[in-house]
Amino acid sequence: MSRGPRAPGAFRDWGSDESGTSVLHVDMDAFFASCELARRPELRGRPVIVGGQGRGVVLAATYEARAFGVRSAMSMAAALRLCPHAVVVPPEHGLYQQVSESVMGMLGEITALVERVSVDEAFLDVSGARRRLGSPTEIGARLRERVQARHGITCSVGVARNKFVAKLASTHAKPDGMMLVPADATVAFLRTLPVGALWGVGDKTEQALARWGITTVAELADTDVPTLQAAVGSVSGAHLHDLAWGRDPRPVVPGHEERSIGAETTFAHDLWDIGAVEKRVLELADRVAARLRHQGIVARTVSVKVRTSDFRTLTRARTLSTPTDVAREVYLVARELLAAADLRGLPVRLVGVRGENLQVREGLAEQQTLEESLDARHDARREVEVTLDAVREKFGRSAIRLGAGDARRGDSSTPTTVPPVAGLS
Repeated sequence: MSRGPRAPGAFRDWGSDESGTSVLHVDMDAFFASCELARRPELRGRPVIVGGQGRGVVLAATYEARAFGVRSAMSMAAALRLCPHAVVVPPEHGLYQQVSESVMGMLGEITALVERVSVDEAFLDVSGARRRLGSPTEIGARLRERVQARHGITCSVGVARNKFVAKLASTHAKPDGMMLVPADATVAFLRTLPVGALWGVGDKTEQALARWGITTVAELADTDVPTLQAAVGSVSGAHLHDLAWGRDPRPVVPGHEERSIGAETTFAHDLWDIGAVEKRVLELADRVAARLRHQGIVARTVSVKVRTSDFRTLTRARTLSTPTDVAREVYLVARELLAAADLRGLPVRLVGVRGENLQVREGLAEQQTLEESLDARHDARREVEVTLDAVREKFGRSAIRLGAGDARRGDSSTPTTVPPVAGLS
């Protein structure tokens, strides 16, 4: 769900000259919600929210729900206060992943230069495909038709000379549209936008710029760099000035890897018992590690997110001496980070675990720490978890779980504790 502001009065037609505009940004429209409508057509035209019931959050919403102010990351309770007649649908992440992989496969058939940004958006450089497939807008039109025909969902496409402007164009094309920003019209297009449309301008930066009388991209572009640096800092000031003039030299990078892998949960009731929170942290560490192993990558940094009952959110991270994909190791670090967080005596509403600073595992030189070299069971722990992966693949994730006792004690005598599984010998 795009959160970037757009100018209500901005032109949708900036011309038809496609020379020098070989970058496409493809963004699925209300992706999770659209996938649900495709398999539940009786819900079309109604406000639909995808997310957890009760104390969950909004993952996606149809445009009918957005008309009432529903937005992603909003608490479900707040969303239903805005739109009490909305239909709430629990997420089906397996379905979304399947559709995403199919759409990304379509993009790969157009060009090898595909940079996947998230599950529902990607950049393409079609400069090498123009002779074979036609102009960028022709390519975009055929792609949108294919996605609609195969999956019954829509996507919006932005066409421009670089990634930054293409992203803005797709935002202005939503929903179910395509927008071309010719190279020569780039600056004129940008000057119609609010300053919040620029990458890197969040609420704090927007407020800082407003104190200097800068509320639009045009005003920012017309401000000298030293003044911008005084307002928002040396690096940010120079960067935002470049963006305001449409300068973005970053190429489309194929095979772009995930920056992090994480999992989080919102409790049904705020938890005072830190032991119960730690138990959920173990479950989340297990999920994160399993995804790392599935993708053949390891994490050098572990981070924890905690939200207390007053909605204050704390994030703590630690970089490891050796990257890992072992749940027990992720959990032990996450537990220490949780213990170090100042909760101010408040109960916990949400907790999350994330692996960051990712690296490909294969071929990675593994240098054990002194503690690991003295612990003969270090490799055995990973082997046990790999075995758990195989069992879950066959019998389902709920069939077997990672034990908490040894991880809490730091005891190396038993890598994991699992309940028996019916039918396993």
